[in-house]
Amino acid sequence: MGKKETIVTRYSDEELEEFRQIILKKLEKAREDLKLLTEAYTNASGNDTTDTSPTFKVLEEGQQVLSKEENRQLAARQERFINNLEAALVRIENKTYGICRVTGKLISKERLRAVPHATLSIEAKLNQRNIR
Repeated sequence: MGKKETIVTRYSDEELEEFRQIILKKLEKAREDLKLLTEAYTNASGNDTTDTSPTFKVLEEGQQVLSKEENRQLAARQERFINNLEAALVRIENKTYGICRVTGKLISKERLRAVPHATLSIEAKLNQRNIR
C-alpha cells in the first residue's frame, strides 16, 4: 500500500491571516500614496506660481500640466491596485484566497507574498502570455 497524499485545496485560516496582514499593510501605504498623488494633481497643497515672473509662470504651468496628467494616471493606477487589494481581502473572507482562477490550484506562497492580489498561478500567467 502506497502512502496517501493529501491534496491541499485552500490555505489554512492561519495562513490566510498572514496574507490578510500583508494586504492590510499594503492597503494603508497605497491609500497614503493615492492621497499624495491626488493632492499633486488637484493642487490641494496650495503651492502655485502666482508670485513669480510671467515668463517663468508660463514655463512652470506647462510642466504642471504634464505633471498633473502623469499624477492623474498614477492615481488611476493606484486606485486599481487598491481595488485589487480590497478584492483579495474579500477572497480571504470567503476562504477562496490564493486559488488560481484558471487552474484551481493553490498559488505559491512566495508569489502571494510578492503579489498579494494575484489571482493566477505562475503557470497560468505564463500560459496567458504565450497565448497573446
